[in-house]
Amino acid sequence: MGDHAPDGEGTRRLTDAAALEAGRLLFAAPCRFFHAAQRASDLPARRAAEIAFAGRSNVGKSSLLNALTGQKALARTSKQPGRTQQLNFFELGPDSGGRRLVLVDMPGYGFARVSAGLLQQWSALIRSYLRGRAALARVLVLIDARQGPKPNDRELFDLLDAAALSWQVVLTKCDALAPAALARRQAEMAAEIARHPAGHPEIHATSAETGAGIPELRAALAGLATIG
Repeated sequence: MGDHAPDGEGTRRLTDAAALEAGRLLFAAPCRFFHAAQRASDLPARRAAEIAFAGRSNVGKSSLLNALTGQKALARTSKQPGRTQQLNFFELGPDSGGRRLVLVDMPGYGFARVSAGLLQQWSALIRSYLRGRAALARVLVLIDARQGPKPNDRELFDLLDAAALSWQVVLTKCDALAPAALARRQAEMAAEIARHPAGHPEIHATSAETGAGIPELRAALAGLATIG
């Protein structure tokens, strides 16, 4: 019998060797912080296709960015919720094929210990960015695999649907779950995503701690990169 992709709603499609290599090359290219925005008027001019990283505070956005780029301190990590207080823009590439991406680290939501005024300012910035950014190719919504989606996450799903923005779930901290529990979480997420018109069906299960799923996510994002 020939090799075939395993069945199952939550199973990622197998990525071929060429795609994995393209992802490796892109994320081995230089990655540099170049801009921070606290208001919609501060957003930078378009440089390349943008991938936004969104999620609840302490879901592991900074750790995932560091794991993807292989840079331990590209994005600061903290045990204090709400550490990222602005949109941080990082330019990745060009690689040997001329591909570029802009990675956008968004403020975490859910546990931010900040003033009501600043929280309102962040909310306005995030909504303005998500609804009006032509360069935004995809939003990665990070979900802690141990906890599953919370009401704040579902509000974001609805906002992205309303903006007709392609979004995709990335499960983080998957090393904390046994394989059977992780498979159940993937199946639950796949069923929920199927109800959303802008949700991408492929779920990436990752661990910044062990590196699991990182090459596959790099390959998927390389397919969205801008050439030139």
